[in-house]
Amino acid sequence: MAEFMTQIGVQNMTAALGILMAFIGVCAFLTSIVTEALKSIEKVNRLPTKLLCYIVALVLTTPVFCAMMAYLKQPVEWFMVFASFLASFVVAKVSMNGWDDVTELAQRLIRK
Repeated sequence: MAEFMTQIGVQNMTAALGILMAFIGVCAFLTSIVTEALKSIEKVNRLPTKLLCYIVALVLTTPVFCAMMAYLKQPVEWFMVFASFLASFVVAKVSMNGWDDVTELAQRLIRK
């Protein structure tokens, strides 16, 4: 790992980690919004919310990644697409737990 960091430079590694965190955050936000919108459809509402969240994350993450790479004017390699597929599971977990945490904090802070 240290050799890899020396090759690309510590500053570039920090920038790449920042972009990765922003990518996961944006994808989790989009996943949450799309999941909540789809839950208003009666037939889709029969699915468990967590399963729907995983499906939405799998469908959204790779196109968002490709759009981000096009915006950054970087080439897209096959392993990057595979990595974005794997990142979709992280996005789904962040999306699912994010709303649960916000709801829990709101219940604790807002007393009726």
